[in-house]
Amino acid sequence: MKPPSARGPASAALLTALTHAPHELAPIRFATDDQDPTAALRDEDLQLSLFVMYELAYRGWDGVDDAWEWEPSLIRLRTDAETRFETALRALAAPYRDEVPADPTATEIARTLVAMTEDDGGPSLSGYLRGRATLDQFREFAAHRSVYQLREADPHTFAVPRLAGAAKAALIEIQIDEYGNGHTPHMHQELFKNTMTALGLDTTYGAYVDVVPALTLATNNLMSLFALHRRRRGSLLGHLAAYEMTSTGPNRAYGNGLRRLGGDAAATRFYDEHVEADAVHEQVAAHDMCGVFCATEPERAADVLFGARCALALDAMWATGVLAAWERGESSLLGFA
Repeated sequence: MKPPSARGPASAALLTALTHAPHELAPIRFATDDQDPTAALRDEDLQLSLFVMYELAYRGWDGVDDAWEWEPSLIRLRTDAETRFETALRALAAPYRDEVPADPTATEIARTLVAMTEDDGGPSLSGYLRGRATLDQFREFAAHRSVYQLREADPHTFAVPRLAGAAKAALIEIQIDEYGNGHTPHMHQELFKNTMTALGLDTTYGAYVDVVPALTLATNNLMSLFALHRRRRGSLLGHLAAYEMTSTGPNRAYGNGLRRLGGDAAATRFYDEHVEADAVHEQVAAHDMCGVFCATEPERAADVLFGARCALALDAMWATGVLAAWERGESSLLGFA
């Protein structure tokens, strides 16, 4: 992926360092906003820096030595950024009182997740895209989502070797569908490329990282925060469950919205596929994956529910920002009038 442009002193220092062979980083400081506990979620410099460091564990950056991934001074910098990020997440998605069932059976955890995802309280971005969005706005939406969709399933796959038994089997069942059952044209990553092509967008991996705002990067960084730490595996499962359990309705709306704007079957297949697949996945994710995992490791139940809450709250925050820009008659992307 082509390295992005810096968005502040921290990301500038990091990106400059990465153009050289791995070495001890000079101290890099992130700004602190003591007045707003969630400020880190909208901090362009911090979120871009985190995204740059996390990408070293995925496909990497053009011209950047892969050995940077485990450079100790970079890991220290990432830990600092992650601490600020997690503090903001806990302020945004504080746990509900008595949220964790006293006896976290698979059924109780599944029931809790269903209640959590039935009404996340977020704005209806899917409703707007279904009935009101212009073609340019739908293209913007796809540009935002491409940062994740072009590597869809990859963050959650990190959990596979960290699980065992039925929970592992349930996760693999979901992931097999995401990867097209081993057939490249059926991979959801590839199906989204078809949607982007129909919309006249660049299908290159990471093409829109430079123009999406901090909140878009934060929704992606959230997955990596959970994925790259074994101790956060429960939160990664909860995140995936929240995505699967809130996917069917919105994807139906996205598909119908794109058809309204002239999209053909190839353009809408990505969304139509998710309507069908995720109707099954939501049951598997809630009970067979998260429920069984919590019944086996009850001390991780709070982590699972935290991951789900973060997914819902951060996506709602992101959607609010996108809709607010459109209601003002502005672009939701950076650098566009």
